[in-house]
Amino acid sequence: MKYLIILLITILLGSVFLLGFYLPRKPGTEETTIFLVKKGESAKEISLNLKEQGLINSSLLFRIYALATNQAVKLQAGEYELSPAMNIPEIVAKLVSGEVIKRQITIIGGWTIKDVEEYLGGKIDPKLEGYLFPDTYEVNAEDNVEEIVQKILDNFDKKVRSHFGAELTPEAVIMASLLEKEVKTPEDKKIVSGILWKRLKVGMPLQVDAAPDTYKYQGLPPSPICNPGLESIEAAIYPQESEYWYYLSASDGKTIFSKTLAEHNIAKAKYLK
Repeated sequence: MKYLIILLITILLGSVFLLGFYLPRKPGTEETTIFLVKKGESAKEISLNLKEQGLINSSLLFRIYALATNQAVKLQAGEYELSPAMNIPEIVAKLVSGEVIKRQITIIGGWTIKDVEEYLGGKIDPKLEGYLFPDTYEVNAEDNVEEIVQKILDNFDKKVRSHFGAELTPEAVIMASLLEKEVKTPEDKKIVSGILWKRLKVGMPLQVDAAPDTYKYQGLPPSPICNPGLESIEAAIYPQESEYWYYLSASDGKTIFSKTLAEHNIAKAKYLK
């Protein structure tokens, strides 16, 4: 009789646990909520937050299940879309899978380090100017500025450095940054690139409006003035030869090219009124 009572109690407790594990907080509901797992949070902290947000019935049962299935240390940080219609095993599986909500950020061509810092809300090494590749990126809510910057640098390596190889010199990146600020179309960028490299070769000042020091000193600026896109980088590496020595940007964005200083002065009088 004693063993029968123990058996019945064991079966009852087992049923309670199974019911607690597999019975959702709100069966059949279509309600969803965004749940954040912060970096470094323990299974206990996560379970208490789940209970507080009304996603599970028992924080204790969540911890018991996570520990019993060796998944307590596998819960990953990030934002998740969860529902009280999910039971504990389903929620644990979701948090272990790392299927976090992705957010998109976009780095715009021509942005400076300061622009990116304001956008991301954190400090960035100034030495990275020119290498924060303009593109759209998927990031997690828990990614800090350093992690996001690393994704951007990895993308630069993948789409730029690996493509151009040894042709991607520091000077080419500086030139690309000038082109990004100065010219709009890929075709014009290649022509302007040819003009600027030609000026450098003969020791003529670059006189680029986006970099005022180039009016005072010969040569390229000491570092990139912004973060250029792929078109500008390609134009810097593969310039187009022409008879032009001068250019200007009209108010409508069109680039006006001139062969001589006299022609250039006439163009300035005509287009820069």
